Amino acid sequence: MSWEIAKSAIDYILSHENDFRQKSVIWDFIGGEPFLEIELIDKICDYIKTEMFRLNHHWFNSYRFSFSTNGINYDTPKVQNFISKNREHLSVGITIDGTPRKHDLNRIWKGRGPEKGSYEDVVRNIPLWLSQFPGVGTKVTISSADLPYIRESVLHLYSLGIKEVNINVVFEDVWHEGDDVLFEQQLVELADEIIDNGYYKEYACSFFAEFIGKPMNPETDNQNWCGAGRMLAVDATGNFYPCTRFAGYSLRDKKPIIIGNVHDGIDKNLLRPFLALDRTTQSPQKCIDCEVASGCAWCQGENYDSADTDTIYQRSTAICKMHKARVRANNYYWNKLYRKLEQEKSSEQC
Repeated sequence: MSWEIAKSAIDYILSHENDFRQKSVIWDFIGGEPFLEIELIDKICDYIKTEMFRLNHHWFNSYRFSFSTNGINYDTPKVQNFISKNREHLSVGITIDGTPRKHDLNRIWKGRGPEKGSYEDVVRNIPLWLSQFPGVGTKVTISSADLPYIRESVLHLYSLGIKEVNINVVFEDVWHEGDDVLFEQQLVELADEIIDNGYYKEYACSFFAEFIGKPMNPETDNQNWCGAGRMLAVDATGNFYPCTRFAGYSLRDKKPIIIGNVHDGIDKNLLRPFLALDRTTQSPQKCIDCEVASGCAWCQGENYDSADTDTIYQRSTAICKMHKARVRANNYYWNKLYRKLEQEKSSEQC
């Protein structure tokens, strides 16, 4: 992205307060790897801050700069200077997928020999990151090839000092016969480790949540899962999207859905279909009636990408069996934890 495009995007957003009424804002830098462009980002963030101050904008002092990074450049002087300068309004997440074996399945260097993994280049920066952002979590994504390494990877991340592991399966249709069985087995083994060794007292894993695996009322539980259409994505050429997942580089076969640009602004007619999205308008009946529907997520971009036509109203159900496996393991986790806590309570009373 050029400085001119970035400046135009900021100017448009800050000059249209009536279109962006939220009390606070997150300016999210997503790539690729954002820290490869730290000099440009530093210039962008300085401009955002000074313009919000100059305009007496309602977001001044109510904003955050957010980054998802692979962590390789985290300790470089330019990145560290940026962090020091913006520390009070900054969120930085480093993506580390687990053990070296799990991480290096997907995150490999280009042009450095046969599949040279990046684990060692990332893990060296984890202590610095945790010291600057205590209590921060990491984001892990699971596909079919990763399934055998879930238990060991979550425990490994705990051992690095990462206390919150946000983890989910990919929404794409990559799943094979028996993957749900292996998935459930891994989660049950992980549940045993977390409960038997007391990790639950200080550590969290998003695979285990009290709210999932329940039926949902189509009248009262009818929100869209994600914020597509209620956030704004800007690409390097200045085009606007309802989410970065609708840009051409994020799609397999479908055409991008562009809702405007930095010169002409947002076309609200193109945005309107996204604002009407909810659970029932895009879900098949089996999802609406599902007895374990709560916590079953979807990606709006993947719904569009995998739909039979160019619609955003056809929910992909590729993760159905994986969600049900997660629910079964989740029930096991909470039942076991409840029994353990009840036993401890009884022992204390005795």
